[in-house]
Amino acid sequence: MGRGGLAHIALFYRTAGEYLAAAVPFLTEGLSEGEPGFVAVPGPALARLRDALGPAAGRIAFADMTEMGRNPAWIIPRIQALLTAKPGRRVRYVGEPIWAGRSAAEVREAARHEALINQAFGAAPASILCPYDVAHLAGQVLAGAERSHPALQRGPAVTPSPAYCAGAALPPEFGLPLPPPPPDAETFRFDRDLAWVRALIGARAAAAGLPPRRVHDMVLAAGELTANSVRYADEGGILRAWPGPREFLCEVTDSGYIRDALAGRLQPAPGALGGHGLWIVHQVCDLVELRSGPNGTTIRLHMSLP
Repeated sequence: MGRGGLAHIALFYRTAGEYLAAAVPFLTEGLSEGEPGFVAVPGPALARLRDALGPAAGRIAFADMTEMGRNPAWIIPRIQALLTAKPGRRVRYVGEPIWAGRSAAEVREAARHEALINQAFGAAPASILCPYDVAHLAGQVLAGAERSHPALQRGPAVTPSPAYCAGAALPPEFGLPLPPPPPDAETFRFDRDLAWVRALIGARAAAAGLPPRRVHDMVLAAGELTANSVRYADEGGILRAWPGPREFLCEVTDSGYIRDALAGRLQPAPGALGGHGLWIVHQVCDLVELRSGPNGTTIRLHMSLP
């Protein structure tokens, strides 16, 4: 399978049996060919795969995707780390970043992540299988998977996806504007004086119920974004903040244009002069939504309440 570069397959399954019937041979075939295996799926599926693999499970790395992929931007660095640790060797990865119960914002970013895998690892020696629960996921999620994966698997058969958006960094729907903030979101314009921005976000985050460490993280992330706006946009930007039912949100909009769709999702190389700010933002937040084009950039930060 995929003797050259990336093999990126969406597995459409309805039952646990169908899931295991595809994922177990995928992994054991890799082991038989000396390919390291890595599995990152939600907890219940993780346990079923361990059991079904038997002794072979001891030769595979496992992670609970509800933790590793809570922010989907954390996933690509983990795959990159696996490839870096095994130079010159093909790797097998089973990753399930979208499951029933994820929020709409999380699903949007996990779907973008799936499309960005093709850009991040197009020439890499990796076989990636992405399970999708067709019995519980929305039709638009499944349609997006058909556009972001070059190949589809239903049952034992793997076939090319006729809907795959080849040659595009992102299928068009993954670049749509974010839903607007609520009408009662606080809105502020900022320019070069940013001390008040950090103080304001800290106060609002604490009032929303974030514990001190998470308040610090949100202040750090908002500070990085507003500093980037001042540095790269023509004239500062607009800051919005609001509490949600289970999270605190902060959004920065400016006139800049981030052309690299992977910005913040790949760790900057040692000695790199730029890219550290967005990397830090993605690492400290529970979710980051970034939309950018010639008309400007909006980045929305999510921090879960305890």
